[in-house]
Amino acid sequence: MTASDGPKILIVEDELPIRRFLRVSLENHSYRIVEAVNAREGLLLATSQQPDLILLDLGLPDMDGMELIHTVRDWSQMPIIVLSARGREQQKVDALDAGADDYLTKPFSMDELLARLRVAVRHAARAANSSSAEEPTFVLDDLRVDLARRQVFVASREVHLTPIEYRLLTTLIQHAGKVLTHRQLLKEVWGPDSISETHYLRVYMAQLRRKIESDSAQPRFLLTEPGVGYRLRTS
Repeated sequence: MTASDGPKILIVEDELPIRRFLRVSLENHSYRIVEAVNAREGLLLATSQQPDLILLDLGLPDMDGMELIHTVRDWSQMPIIVLSARGREQQKVDALDAGADDYLTKPFSMDELLARLRVAVRHAARAANSSSAEEPTFVLDDLRVDLARRQVFVASREVHLTPIEYRLLTTLIQHAGKVLTHRQLLKEVWGPDSISETHYLRVYMAQLRRKIESDSAQPRFLLTEPGVGYRLRTS
């Protein structure tokens, strides 16, 4: 893949040294870069350039990045990865609940950012192809989920899940690689009236891990984002 055909990344960041660092680093990995110095310019470029992904700083001079997330989500599901100095767990939760796909706290390593970018681009491609008539089969190492037959296999052995366990797993599969907050999972699996019942999620996640993980204390598939939520590993 060359820089001319790699994924297009929109960087919305007001600090020139950070923009320059991101541009050079990402172009070296065949990404195409578009830059915006504030939220209004970011929204204009998001609509005119149709990037594959947005890297967004929350502390912008003209508008809080949270408003930009809400605005983009009104018309697009393009991946948004937040890069912010705001490191408190609640701020991460708020950004993810608003529609961000991932969140990295400054300072971050370029290797980690590149890994998160690869996951987000794969997730977007999978979502774009999910409208096919044939239901897919999700495979990750020795975990296989036949979504058409509602069957789950670990190392070729069928695992029987309760309806809620299955719904929890398939919700994570639908958003594989993306951090889902406790609130998002509770809303999708149990409904909007249960978004504060975090003990439901803890109990059923523990049960699900016991069934599909070889060691539920050190999960390979169902990863915890401390204080925020859960992520299904994709590679």
